[in-house]
Amino acid sequence: MHTPKGAGGTNGGVSRFFIGLTMLSVGVYLFLSKVIVTTGAFSRGFGMGTSLYSVGGSFGVTSGMIFVPFIIGVVMIFWNSKNIFGWLLSGLSIVALIVGIIVNISMRLAPMSAFDLIVIIVLMAGGAGLFFSSLRSFDEVK
Repeated sequence: MHTPKGAGGTNGGVSRFFIGLTMLSVGVYLFLSKVIVTTGAFSRGFGMGTSLYSVGGSFGVTSGMIFVPFIIGVVMIFWNSKNIFGWLLSGLSIVALIVGIIVNISMRLAPMSAFDLIVIIVLMAGGAGLFFSSLRSFDEVK
């Protein structure tokens, strides 16, 4: 007689799989909801006053300066859509802007009680334990 396979193709418990996956998902959600993401570079305004990059330690390239070649590239694209230099200028400007924003991101945890932190850790670690234990065969466990 063929016995149905459980989670991961083993004889493990399907209920352990879903309970563990749910616990892990809730724990990760609660953890990520407590992470505060800020950008120090744009807290004072988006424009010519805040440096995204530093060239030689003395000259700062700002987000406003990055938009100048982007605008020139867009004009070149609309003038002649086959202009490779216009596409390259616009694309590199967008990449430089995105990289500059990502580089200036800082993350920290929001203030929380010890109980909140313990609940989050138990949900993530316990959920991961249940999830991964469901992937092994229960025939091997003695």
